[in-house]
Formats: sequence, structure tokens, C-alpha cells
Amino acid sequence: MFRWRAILPAVIPVIALTIAVPFVNRLDPSVFGLPFALAWILLWVLLTPAFLWLVGRLEQRW
Repeated sequence: MFRWRAILPAVIPVIALTIAVPFVNRLDPSVFGLPFALAWILLWVLLTPAFLWLVGRLEQRW
């Protein structure tokens, strides 16, 4: 049975990587020498597996 509470952790990275990117698209500040938008995308690419793990835990698959 599908649980609606598992949708939210799965949707957060999608929103952060699609809808939020135009709002963070700026050169300053730079993070570790990267433009802020690139650092934002890199951060969310690295955080996405943690959110998907949480979805699996909420769905009781593991």
C-alpha cells in the first residue's frame, strides 16, 4: 500500500534540482570556488541518496 508520507522526502530533491535552480542562479557567493548554482546542484546530487534511503525506510522496504 502506498503511503503519502513517503512522497515528501522523494519530492524535496526533485524540487531542489528543478524548481529552485532559477532562484539560486547567481555567481556570488562562491562556494569552494564554484558558482553558487553549481554548488547547489552538487549538494543536492549528493543528498538525494539520503532522501531515497528515507523513502525506503518509510515504506518499510528495508
